[in-house]
Amino acid sequence: MRADSSRRGARSPRPTAIRHGRQRTSNVVSSFFRVVGLMMAVFLVSGVSIAAIATWDVRKDLTVVALEGDKTDLPPPNIAAIDGGVNLLLVGSDSRAGQGEAYGDETSNLNDVTMLLHISQDHSSASVISFPRDLVVSIPECPDGEGGTSDAMSAQPINVTLLYGGLPCTVLTVEKLTGLEIPFAAEIQFNGVIEMSNAVGGVPVCVATPIDDEWTNTHLTAGTHQLQGMDALQFLRTRHGVGDGSDLGRISSQQVFLSSLVRTIKSSDTLTDVTKLYGLAKAAASNMQVSTSLSSPDTMVSIAVALKDIPLEKIGFYAYPGSTGGSGVYAGKVQPNAADAEAMFAAIRADQPIVAEAGNTGLGAEVDPNALPPASGTTADPGAGESDAAADLTQPGQAGSAATVLPKSITGQSAAEYTCSKGFDD
Repeated sequence: MRADSSRRGARSPRPTAIRHGRQRTSNVVSSFFRVVGLMMAVFLVSGVSIAAIATWDVRKDLTVVALEGDKTDLPPPNIAAIDGGVNLLLVGSDSRAGQGEAYGDETSNLNDVTMLLHISQDHSSASVISFPRDLVVSIPECPDGEGGTSDAMSAQPINVTLLYGGLPCTVLTVEKLTGLEIPFAAEIQFNGVIEMSNAVGGVPVCVATPIDDEWTNTHLTAGTHQLQGMDALQFLRTRHGVGDGSDLGRISSQQVFLSSLVRTIKSSDTLTDVTKLYGLAKAAASNMQVSTSLSSPDTMVSIAVALKDIPLEKIGFYAYPGSTGGSGVYAGKVQPNAADAEAMFAAIRADQPIVAEAGNTGLGAEVDPNALPPASGTTADPGAGESDAAADLTQPGQAGSAATVLPKSITGQSAAEYTCSKGFDD
């Protein structure tokens, strides 16, 4: 179903059929934390002059794509924390172009992962919102990359936006969906996940019940696994092997990985290992496209400085709410729960902290029953378990206001919560 719209130029081709059998997912958030983490570490540990050389070397590997309204005259380097809040869209592409033969034949370019990072104005909290790849949304008119405009559409899965108009179209769609202005954006491909997970030495992931997925060749026994390389990528791609086999279950399983990743990145060992962090940034830069606004290394440094002191319990991962099993345009897709989503984005637009109900981790995850409560702060506690993040975040936050406890339909967890992925339960 397509909204009425006039055509003002060359129109992007419409996909005939979207295949969802083999999921192609990338961990975009990991790339962002690692790039900015590196910039912060090089500056703090080695000084401004070395940071300038290192960040230039990273920047020369970046592919830059202009968003609508981007300014090409970037300000001079600034190593202070970025002024005010941040909205940054992180997109994982399923394109195999230039990625080698390991991923099969080249296909159309779809955004299998779409995540929005929000850092509060006072830098006291950060939230990452995951949008299901099959979430049916309204797509606005988008530049088609050839000087024309693709038509607006009233009901399409969000993952076709990258095909219609590249990263700028995904940004415009999420801005329309959330009511937020998004000045920063980045896109990463498969090889970036592999290279960066190798550079960090792997991410410890707890598995509550065995995961077996022939589609991604992911076979994990119950217990904790140090995932890196292809194993990390395949874990993040698996849908059939976790939760109820849906993309909603996959998001919550990915959040198990992401929360562990943030604990790893923010651990003292990682932040003081300049060689490891430099390798992470190089791996990210060579497999990314970024908006013009994010192409300057000083911008990455500024965002990193804003992130570095946020406690683990105030870094949250949440899923855009929706349901499967609908009919019509929603058949086989995810129907949005717009009312509950609006409660979340209204709080974000008002710059208020948000928190999911305690233990509401989603279909593909559960709280680790063997872990102890974690200590607050920014450093991972190896013996930690479920956090008291909800209690902490409901204390006065930005502008003296309490956090918004999200509706039950919105699942998620904080980086302080130790959780486990759940194998497919049929």
